Amino acid sequence: QVQLVESGGGLVQAGGSLRLFCAVSGRTFSRYAVGWFRRAPGTEREFVAAISWSGDITYYADSVKGRFTISRDNAKNTVYLQMNSLKPEDTAVYYCAASATATMLGAEYVYWGQGTQVTVSS
Repeated sequence: QVQLVESGGGLVQAGGSLRLFCAVSGRTFSRYAVGWFRRAPGTEREFVAAISWSGDITYYADSVKGRFTISRDNAKNTVYLQMNSLKPEDTAVYYCAASATATMLGAEYVYWGQGTQVTVSS
């Protein structure tokens, strides 16, 4: 089993920054790719970013490319999502998830966290 716990969410003004954390425990963290997804009220879950187990492969949704950066520290069993130039449309619950390989497909992720709320005011 793998457990994921997100933190770092909050309320921020448009143009501001937040850094999300995904703490992973359980089976060997470094063997898993990790992705970030988000869901706004009334919408479907949306892929945000993903990183391979080694950290050398990353994927981003077009809507966040150039503003968000995903990274990981395997020694700390933690994945980060640095979010800059935030927009009101970034408001959502953000989830991290673990998968065997980095992918944009939510269905490929086996383990999911409970989510952290990000609210961007205009």
